[in-house]
Amino acid sequence: MKVTAQMVKELREITGAGMLDCKKALEANEGNLDASIEWLKEKGIAKAAKKADRIAAEGLTRIVVEGNQAVIVEVNSETDFVAKNESFIEFVEKIAHHLLHTLPANMDEAMASELEGKTLEKLIAEVTANIGEKITLRRFDLMTKSDNGVFGAYTHMGGKIGVLVELNDSNDVDGAKDVAMHIAAMNPTFVQRAEISQEFIDAQRHTQLEITKNDPKTADKPEKVLAGIVEGKVNKVLKEIVLVDQPFVKNPDQTVGDYVKTLQASVGRVVRFEVGEGIEKKVDNFADEVMAQVQGN
Repeated sequence: MKVTAQMVKELREITGAGMLDCKKALEANEGNLDASIEWLKEKGIAKAAKKADRIAAEGLTRIVVEGNQAVIVEVNSETDFVAKNESFIEFVEKIAHHLLHTLPANMDEAMASELEGKTLEKLIAEVTANIGEKITLRRFDLMTKSDNGVFGAYTHMGGKIGVLVELNDSNDVDGAKDVAMHIAAMNPTFVQRAEISQEFIDAQRHTQLEITKNDPKTADKPEKVLAGIVEGKVNKVLKEIVLVDQPFVKNPDQTVGDYVKTLQASVGRVVRFEVGEGIEKKVDNFADEVMAQVQGN
């Protein structure tokens, strides 16, 4: 029986599964709608699709380093309870190793790559169905260093924050880890000042000028004096957000840049993942939920 676009559309509306999966289900069941629905359920696809609109803002980061290559991943779940489950932790570990070995160029390639005879997308859908919560591979980053460089890897709070940093011209693993630990704690926006756009600096200068003009202590200062005050404030802001200018957490008397110099190294790439950052989390109102159940909503 020929599978039509209308049949695919109808099955997709019922199950929430993707078009390609719906087409496969219909082809496998000769166009029978009910049998196709059951087919998708058995594969775990329909059940996973129904969870697609849920918010998964918990989870773990994981870092794997092998030789000159490393990967950092963030895999999300809906609850912290699942994120602490041994099977979830093992699954995150499996994904991290898989990505490091397949080296996908982007998320599409990652999800289409095969693991244990299935695409990663399919495997995640099955795990979603088995666990009963939405599971997502939110992001990953692959890093390659030279033979004369070193990776610093650090995870905090059991993987709630993960940092991967590259130091050039160094083999000091402990020193690189210390830098990664600092990044986890201080969350710098930039590594070097050279990365900062002129637009960003101009915006900071404008903000600080307005603050200074409206401060009774400085409002009446001459323009030249105001300009000096503003530049000092802008410089202070930059020191707070630029990695190499930040006071080193293990020795605030020196900057991170100065510490790295003692290792005779320089900072290369930096990646910091914090689980759920930027995701708008759902705030449950249990009183409303109970009232809705009482009212039959």
